[in-house]
Amino acid sequence: MHPSKFEVTNLSLDLQSSAQAFCLSRTVAVKCYCYPCHKSHSNGTCETVEGGACYASKSLTTISKNEEQERLMWGCLAPSGGSLFQCEPLPVPHREVTKCCTDKDLCNLQLNLTLAESDYPYEYEDPDTEQRKESGTLMVILISLSLCLIFLLLTFGIVYYRCRRQNLKRKQLLVDCEHETFIPPGNTLHSMIDESSGSGSGLPLIVQRTIAKQISLVRSIGKGRFGEVWKAKWRGENVAVKIFFTTQEQSWFRETELYQTVLLRHDNILGFIAADIKGTGSWTQLYLITDYHENGSLYDYLHLHALDTSEMLLLAHSAACGLSHLHVEISGTRGKPAIAHRDVKSKNILVRSNGTCCIADLGLAVRYVSETNKVDIASNTRCGTRRYMAPELLEETLNENHFDSYKQADMYSFGLVLWEIARRCVINGVVFDAELPYYEFVSSDPSIDDMRKVVCDQRLRPSIPEEWADQDYLHMLGKLMAECWNPSPAARLTCLRLKKTLCKMLEGLEESHK
Repeated sequence: MHPSKFEVTNLSLDLQSSAQAFCLSRTVAVKCYCYPCHKSHSNGTCETVEGGACYASKSLTTISKNEEQERLMWGCLAPSGGSLFQCEPLPVPHREVTKCCTDKDLCNLQLNLTLAESDYPYEYEDPDTEQRKESGTLMVILISLSLCLIFLLLTFGIVYYRCRRQNLKRKQLLVDCEHETFIPPGNTLHSMIDESSGSGSGLPLIVQRTIAKQISLVRSIGKGRFGEVWKAKWRGENVAVKIFFTTQEQSWFRETELYQTVLLRHDNILGFIAADIKGTGSWTQLYLITDYHENGSLYDYLHLHALDTSEMLLLAHSAACGLSHLHVEISGTRGKPAIAHRDVKSKNILVRSNGTCCIADLGLAVRYVSETNKVDIASNTRCGTRRYMAPELLEETLNENHFDSYKQADMYSFGLVLWEIARRCVINGVVFDAELPYYEFVSSDPSIDDMRKVVCDQRLRPSIPEEWADQDYLHMLGKLMAECWNPSPAARLTCLRLKKTLCKMLEGLEESHK
């Protein structure tokens, strides 16, 4: 830190006072060397008055950043009230040393004037330096603020442009929806499907792409390992949209391929409408659009509704009809291959508004290609639901090259579904709670080992209540489900035989009510 002007002036005054105090102690008048001299002292000397003294002074004055000037001064010092220097005052800022003497004439020429080390030199500061620094700081601040303002304006412009572009796209989409020409006004999805090729493979592909882009999601109605199911709207009509995770692309492709199988369409199989991939560079959605059924799955329906005998048989028979249509092979120029579901359970069966069932979720299904005598199995690694797995699946003894093995495994699972339906039938004003098969033996999320111990090792099956023995239809249904879950796959009922038996039971019930 450099001394201020005020501090330097005080130092000078202190030195002067000290010198005066020293010099005034002597009272003899002497002749002193004087330089620079007053014009009245032309001979280079001056004479002190009584009480005065001779002095010599050396000072160091800064004149520029890298240059300092040394000054030497000699003269007479008045005893009191006089200035420090006889000839002229010293400039400031300065550093100096002053000594006095009175012992002889011209004694001030022999005084040793040495500046203290602390007096050399101190950094010169240009008086404009601080102002230049302040100007530089102000300039940096102004430039920074200008850059921030430009950045904010650019960001705002980009956001505004993108928002405006998205709004224009939305408006254009609405215009396209209103003016599309290849979907005639007033036509419904079902009428358009009925007027199509009749293959049961949904709408024509160009129409599928159009519908998929016009789908408006309403609410989520279910989640699973594949993704999520949404209720959606298309031109005021309810549809169901199954949105697959991007990691489940193989499942989406497989299910789409199976739903587009020729002659698959059936009242008791979930109606396929369209499939599409929607997305941008940052996200992708795999859509599978099907009919929407307000009642939801059979599992949900049984938890909310108690059944009478006719409702029970209608659910069982319609579900059997759907599974039987999958299992059967239709020969012809454009025939339908035999298909096994491989994941039959109450959550994969939907209940229509008329009280009948339809089979859904074909993601794990396999096809039998009779021309090559090969089983077309899905390439994904998913397996069926553990609780509904047949013994041969749990023990890994299923013959994968024999298509009938898959149909027999389906029948085991369907027998468990029949048990779930029969439990909700009202018997003498009493009804059992809706439960999952084997609820009394395993936890809510059993492992394959848990199910193997119960189904294969202990050979247990869902318990049949004693009350069913007194009810003809429940007693007959109990026998059917027992034949379905027989430990020997070959001894199980075929779906066609089960369907015919349930049909006779339903007809017999209707006749008894006449």
